[in-house]
Amino acid sequence: MSAAADQPEPTAASSPATTGSTVIKNARHRPRPLKLSYHLAVSNLPYLLLFPTAAILLHRLSHHTPTSLSSSTHSLLTSNPPLTTTLLALAAVLAAAYLAVRRPRAVYLLDFACYKPTPSHTVTRETFMLQSAAAGVFTDDNLAFQRKILERSGLGQETYFPAAVLNSPPNPCMAEARAEAEAVMFGAIDQVLAKTGVKARDIGIVVVNCSLFNPTPSLSAMIVNHYKLRGNVASYNLGGMGCSAGLISIDLAKQLLQVHRNTYALVVSMENITLNWYWGNNRSMLMSNCLFRMGGAAVLLTNRGGAARRRAKYQLLHTVRTHHGADDRAYRCVFQEEDATGRVGVALSKDLMAVAGEALKTNITTLGPLVLPMSEQILFLASLVGRKVFGLRNLKPYIPDFKMAFEHFCIHAGGRAVLDTIEKNLELSAWHMEPSRMTLYRWGNTSSSSLWYELAYTEAQGRVRKGNRAWQIAFGSGFKCNSAVWKALRTIEPVEEKVGNPWVEEIHRFPVEVPKVESVVDKAAAAAEPAKEASS
Repeated sequence: MSAAADQPEPTAASSPATTGSTVIKNARHRPRPLKLSYHLAVSNLPYLLLFPTAAILLHRLSHHTPTSLSSSTHSLLTSNPPLTTTLLALAAVLAAAYLAVRRPRAVYLLDFACYKPTPSHTVTRETFMLQSAAAGVFTDDNLAFQRKILERSGLGQETYFPAAVLNSPPNPCMAEARAEAEAVMFGAIDQVLAKTGVKARDIGIVVVNCSLFNPTPSLSAMIVNHYKLRGNVASYNLGGMGCSAGLISIDLAKQLLQVHRNTYALVVSMENITLNWYWGNNRSMLMSNCLFRMGGAAVLLTNRGGAARRRAKYQLLHTVRTHHGADDRAYRCVFQEEDATGRVGVALSKDLMAVAGEALKTNITTLGPLVLPMSEQILFLASLVGRKVFGLRNLKPYIPDFKMAFEHFCIHAGGRAVLDTIEKNLELSAWHMEPSRMTLYRWGNTSSSSLWYELAYTEAQGRVRKGNRAWQIAFGSGFKCNSAVWKALRTIEPVEEKVGNPWVEEIHRFPVEVPKVESVVDKAAAAAEPAKEASS
């Protein structure tokens, strides 16, 4: 069946009164009738070809009596019994050995949890600007620049910062950075263990990714120490791999689960803000201040079958990793370095969107044959042959319809420009982009964990049905584009997601309309305005 066959029916929901508009929830993707008929015909082609073959075989068999068939079979088997028995046994042994060697172990996602900071960490756009101004390190022009970026960022009024950045004055230090890391990691892990009922001592693999904060002992060692994990736990700490490192961690855990039998793998994805707030005036480095926010996620994977599989939410079908680091432009488009005054920051190049587009193209070229139905692959191949073989330069390249392969899309919420570009290139609908846009609005760019906030949003909306496929895609420094494909093993009911899903208690407020520009209210000016009017 097509990917569109199991989408929820469309229902209308009004956005908050401040927007004054209507937002469509659960809008269903419906391919055009002709394309849907073509897709179904190609997808079921083996059965269509098998039918006449089976009819011919049955017709031929109808000319034989049961007695003649029995005698023919008996003579075939008894003419040389030892040889027949040996060949059959050998074929069975070889087939079993081949399947055992070639078949990888299935990897299941038991559950995951996203960290939700306390209200004391909330940072509005106004709070952000007040803290930036109070720091006393930014020029007036760069304060105006940050205000402009913030107003167009797509971030809402309920994102989070660590205490060290919100304090007056800010006090970034190693102790505060450790405190942020522990709060995020342990908060998410506690919830995923509570949701699954898995004991910490049963975890055999730990993979942690955090790009910019890599203390000694490592973050993975913090987890081992806090939860008193067993001495032979395989622990890994990935640093400097950017916002796509969450899927690299999933891929690493998948490979380790092919080696370590009958165990659980804990994957923790996060970023640390405390020591990575930029205190300088290089505009390419100021962008990250405006977009990145506090957050993290913990994911529990397993290769166990039986009861573990029955309790699992998803099965991991594919991971595809693309690395363009050999190209200098791609390598330097997200680069941590010192500015002219010696302050460290992460510079974002103007080439970032072009580089991301090239990495995405390479990634989907690899992923496409693994996930696209044959109907889409034929159209893509025909377009390619027409342009390359027959020289039809005016023939428009065919962009595969990934909506025929996936029901749900989780695209890294790196910023509004990233989401706009992906939406256009993949020809996605507002409904498919909704989890990513709402995650950017509600939580900001939480780096590698953003994909899990997006999947949690999809679950909280009650959209995940058994058999649905979800595509997670993320970009990161290096430059990398990584994908993971999941298949839902059961229908996810929102009422069962009270622990570990940060959306559940407030999902009734979403989706909301996100304006292209949201002005930052100058509190000092707003307070002075009534007094000015009274005096006049």
